Amino acid sequence: MDFHGIDLNLLAAFDALMSERNVTRAAAQVGVSQPAMSAALSRLRALLGDPLFLRSADGLLPTPRARELADPISQALRQIEATLVKSQEFVPGEAVLTVNLGLSDYPAFVLLPALLEALGEQAPGIAVNVHAFNDRDDAVDLLDGGVIDAAIGVPPTQPEGRIFTRPILRDEFVTIVASRHPAARRGMNMKTYLSLPHALVSPEGQRHGLVDQALAQQGEQRTLALTLPQMFAVPAVVARTGMTATIMKRVALNSPAGRKLALFPPPMPLPEIVFHVIWHRRSEGNPAQHWLRALIESVAQAL
Repeated sequence: MDFHGIDLNLLAAFDALMSERNVTRAAAQVGVSQPAMSAALSRLRALLGDPLFLRSADGLLPTPRARELADPISQALRQIEATLVKSQEFVPGEAVLTVNLGLSDYPAFVLLPALLEALGEQAPGIAVNVHAFNDRDDAVDLLDGGVIDAAIGVPPTQPEGRIFTRPILRDEFVTIVASRHPAARRGMNMKTYLSLPHALVSPEGQRHGLVDQALAQQGEQRTLALTLPQMFAVPAVVARTGMTATIMKRVALNSPAGRKLALFPPPMPLPEIVFHVIWHRRSEGNPAQHWLRALIESVAQAL
């Protein structure tokens, strides 16, 4: 294949199509009409001898060849951009804009107050619009649709070349009971743990979670007395009942009911939970977005 005289706009069109998975949005991203983007796709298909994108109910589905090309082309374009275009300096204290953040419940409770405090000090002209999501893969849909600038949560189930993630915050599980409960004095071994009624946090309404999987591996099963979607109601419920629950440590410590709880290590091994900042490739080189992600990471590290 002879690449002499190739139109670099075709590579920009390919990068936009990989980013947006939609001809209309890709056209808007590079500043051309929809027919021009469709024509660019036709030329790319002829040039590379591959359909590259197939239509599906969820938008354009990249072929294996397109996925293979995505990262090298994106990196090449970013290098060309960095070489030819001097980025505009972003001055946080002078910025007047609104950022859209996708947050699951945990970072909204644990991280958002500190983040807003930092924004108020460093960039008072930046407003924040929060979009909630429960399923980790919903963050990808929000980023793909341009609804949010970044998300904070557990990373998506499937790695996507257009979606970037970076770990920023870790937490561990603890088992809680009311401090007045006899188990608070006896300690929390497996026998005591299984003898108590349990509360389970399940945003999807399922009656089987990570704890149940760990128990099943040991041939054990607990008794569920309550299943609810909101984890931040659990400390108050446990503090006023005979129930126990296994939740993330910061949720228990930051709860208004935290002083009425006793905390124990779970009587079975459970993985540490790592929260990431998640963003789309299209915002990788944006100075304001880069500054925001750095601030989020800094605030998380301070916790």
